[in-house]
Amino acid sequence: MARVLFVNGGSEGHVNPTVGVVQELVSRGEEVAYVAIEAYRERLEQAGATVRTFDGQKFIQAFISGGRNYLLQRVNGLLLTADIVIPSVLEQIKGEQFDYIIHDSMFGCGRLLAEMLQLPAISSCTSFAQTKASFEETLEQLSREMPLELREASEAEFQRLTASVQEKYGVQIHSPYEVFCNPAPLSIVYTSREFQPFAEAFDHTYKFVGPSIAPRYSQDRFDLAQIKEKRPIYISLGTIVNHSIDFYQLCFQAFGNTEHAVVMSIGNRVQLADLGDIPENFLVKSYVPQLDVLQHAKLFITHGGMNSASEGLYYGVPLVVLPQGADQPVIAGQVAKLGAGLALDMQNLTASELREAAEQVLQQPSFRKAAATVSESFQRAGGYRQAVDEILQWRGR
Repeated sequence: MARVLFVNGGSEGHVNPTVGVVQELVSRGEEVAYVAIEAYRERLEQAGATVRTFDGQKFIQAFISGGRNYLLQRVNGLLLTADIVIPSVLEQIKGEQFDYIIHDSMFGCGRLLAEMLQLPAISSCTSFAQTKASFEETLEQLSREMPLELREASEAEFQRLTASVQEKYGVQIHSPYEVFCNPAPLSIVYTSREFQPFAEAFDHTYKFVGPSIAPRYSQDRFDLAQIKEKRPIYISLGTIVNHSIDFYQLCFQAFGNTEHAVVMSIGNRVQLADLGDIPENFLVKSYVPQLDVLQHAKLFITHGGMNSASEGLYYGVPLVVLPQGADQPVIAGQVAKLGAGLALDMQNLTASELREAAEQVLQQPSFRKAAATVSESFQRAGGYRQAVDEILQWRGR
C-alpha cells in the first residue's frame, strides 16, 4: 500500500473527475489524503479519502485579486493562492510520509508542493491539455491585447510574486506555464485523444483516459420516471455562472408550450419564484442529477464547461453550447469542429435563434452520429479505472 497526497482547488469541474479516481485508488489498496475546500469533504470521504481542507473563501479572494480580464493576471492570481494553500498543507501533513502526489493541473500550487516535498508527481488535467509552446503563444497573443501600462505592471507583479515564492518556500518558478499548467512527469487528462485539440503534440507522458464518470452522492430526490419516456431537452449552465434569470426566461420563450419536454437546472442562486410563470412542458429544479438525466436526453443546452460537455457527449447527446468564459469557447469550438453540436453567442441570443439551433441539431442526424463517435472514443479510453491503471503502472506496481 502506498500513501498518496492529492491536492486540488475549490471548483466542481476540477474535483468531480477525481472522485472516481480516488475511489478506485482506495479499492486497489492505496491510502489517499485529499486536500480541498470543506464543500467537497463529504463526497471525497465517501470515496474513501481522508480529507484536509484550506480556507476556500481566502483562496478565492486571493485568486481573483490578481485580476480576471487577462491570462497573465490569472497566472498572478494563482501565485497569490500559494500563501493560502502551502502553509495550510504543510501544517496538516507535518510528520506524515507520502509515496507520491497527484495535483490539479491548475489550482492548489501542485508543482510547488511536489518539489518542496520531493515527491514523484502526477498532474490531474480536467480540461484540454496544453503544451508549453501553445500556452506561451496564447499568453503572448492575449498579452498584446492588454494596455501597455497594465501589461508592464502585470509582468512586474509576476516577477515580484515568483521572487516571493522562492524566498518563502525555496522553489523556483521559471515561467507562467509552470504556474498555470503545473506540468508533471505524468499527466492524466480526462478526455480522449480524439477530442483533444492537436493531440499529436502530446507525448506518451500524457494519458488520455476519457471522462471520469463515477456515481455521485446526493441527498436530493429527483423522480426520473417523469422524464424517462419523454426524451427531454436538458438545459444547464453549470455550477458557477448560473445566475441567469434572463436566459432561463428566454428558454421559456424558445421552448414553452412546444412538443418538447424540457428539464432545466437553475442552481441554488435563483429561486423558482424569480422566473415567473413556468410553461407546463418544463420541469425546473435547483438540482438535477445530471448524469441520470443525460442518459435520457435528446439534446443538451450547456455553458460548455469540460465536465458538462464531456458528460453529455459520453452519453452520445448532441450539444448546443453557450460558452461563458475560461476554456469554454475552446471546448465549444471543438464540439462544433467535430460536428457534435453548435456553438452560440449567449450575449445577443434571441429565443428564435436558440429554438432554430436546437431544431437544427435535433433534425439533422449528423449531429447525433458525431456525438456517438465522440462517445465511443470516451468510453474506449477507460475513464477513472484506466487513470488508476496508468498511475500504478507509472509507480511500478
